[in-house]
Amino acid sequence: MSWLGAGIGAGIGMMFGGPIGAALGAWVGGSFGSGLKKLSEAGVTLNRDGAQTVFIVALFSMLAKMAKADGQVSKAEVQLIDDFINNNLRLNAEDRKQAIKIFQNAKDDNFSIYDYANQYRQWIRNQAMREMVYRLLFAVAYADGELHPAEEQILRKIPEALGLHGSIFTAMHNEFGHRGPGTSGSSLQAHYDVLEVSSDVSDRELKLA
Repeated sequence: MSWLGAGIGAGIGMMFGGPIGAALGAWVGGSFGSGLKKLSEAGVTLNRDGAQTVFIVALFSMLAKMAKADGQVSKAEVQLIDDFINNNLRLNAEDRKQAIKIFQNAKDDNFSIYDYANQYRQWIRNQAMREMVYRLLFAVAYADGELHPAEEQILRKIPEALGLHGSIFTAMHNEFGHRGPGTSGSSLQAHYDVLEVSSDVSDRELKLA
């Protein structure tokens, strides 16, 4: 079974209003955002399948917003995201198809990238995972070798929404700003480092991490 689908099967759709709930609804063809109780207020936590699904939905929705921040989604940005799907997430064919659908839906929805980031922070407490999202946003912004003013504005503002210290912008800017065009997505080791696994880890171990 698709583990994206398993997350929905675990009932997490019923936990969400807001942008993630709307994205889940657009993905599966229903609405989870209307009139549902915010279980986060009751201290409900996610199981593993649920957390994985939230990560994918929020991540690809935010990547879509970043990719479109300068007015258009470039081939370099699409290629970087595709490489991440294939080399890091190692999604199966069905999950890859669904991740792309989430990305496409989020490009034109009515929520901002900050709406997604704020809700993601509420549900995903692991700081390393929030830092990974920020790093990927930086990678997409630099996919074409330059930082557009609209992209920079997001990268300066969104650490607060993700619950990260503002100094992370300077650290990432120093790292990505010294790379040449087309190289921002070439090194994937940093993502493995965040998860504290090696690049030759099995698919099962990677998903567990």
